[in-house]
Amino acid sequence: ISDTLWDLAAAEVRRRESEDGYAERNMAVERTVFLMGSKAGGKTSILFRCLDRDEPSKPTLALEYTFGRRARGHNIPKDIAHIWELGGGTALSDLVQIPITSANLKFLSVILVVDLSKPNDLWGTTEKLLQTTQAHLEKTFSGAQKAQAAKPDKELISPFPVPLLIIGSKYDVFQDFDSDKKKLIAQMLRFVAHSYAASLIFTSIKSVSLMSKTKTYFSHLAFDLDRVKTVSTDLTKPLIIPAGSDSFSQIGSPCTTDVDIISLHAKNPKDLWKKICERVFPQEQQDLKDPAKDPQYKEPQIDAMRAQKDQELEQYKRNAAKTWQGMHLET
Repeated sequence: ISDTLWDLAAAEVRRRESEDGYAERNMAVERTVFLMGSKAGGKTSILFRCLDRDEPSKPTLALEYTFGRRARGHNIPKDIAHIWELGGGTALSDLVQIPITSANLKFLSVILVVDLSKPNDLWGTTEKLLQTTQAHLEKTFSGAQKAQAAKPDKELISPFPVPLLIIGSKYDVFQDFDSDKKKLIAQMLRFVAHSYAASLIFTSIKSVSLMSKTKTYFSHLAFDLDRVKTVSTDLTKPLIIPAGSDSFSQIGSPCTTDVDIISLHAKNPKDLWKKICERVFPQEQQDLKDPAKDPQYKEPQIDAMRAQKDQELEQYKRNAAKTWQGMHLET
């Protein structure tokens, strides 16, 4: 019996889909990883180890770009990871608009590195950078659907619009902290990570084992390799918690004897954690008044030089944005 016209059409569709799938599997994939976090928190050192680069790290100036490549097989173009690193802690958070564009949202992920050795900066750095980045992402998405939160806490979670990994750095220093402080910091970061449906890992560049696990997390985001399956919530050990594997019930209430929780008048769980952290670990001021704009510090020559540098920074932002857009148009 000869095939009907419908059978022939269906066979042609299957053939084309097979060819398209083969072509897609043999094309290079480009992903973007945006790295931000605590000032001098070890972001570059962690990044170099994840990229197997044996070179000394230098302080990141404003926003720096690098890339990584990975071969998937013989005669197949290498996958590319575009990596942007934001320096200066929270001071230059407005630069997030350069690496985060509508052109790279599909294959974009964010890594936040927080310095465990400086608990007084943890909440301020985490809150400022995540809120600024999330706001720009949502603006760029223009209402695109977010990832769904994992049960059982989905009604309390506001998932980050793209995959998010939170890395607690300098665990080698943190592990010598007072046990109560360590527990509170660990609980707080677990709460933040779970609230954003993010993964969380504690690491140290001095530990081969921890850096190996950190590299696995990074490689999953940068090259879509297998993700970490290990889960460790033991507070006597480094935390390793993949997104979706934690819960608020497991995290528990803030464990502290230094603060009367009832007296804080928190509006919601996030507000409660913020107030407790600010009480136990007084946060350093994140948005200091700019003395260059204070009349009592007026210095004509210095002010003129400052104005020139401000103009150069704005030009740098514009040029960086154009360069990044041009790279995507070429690819």
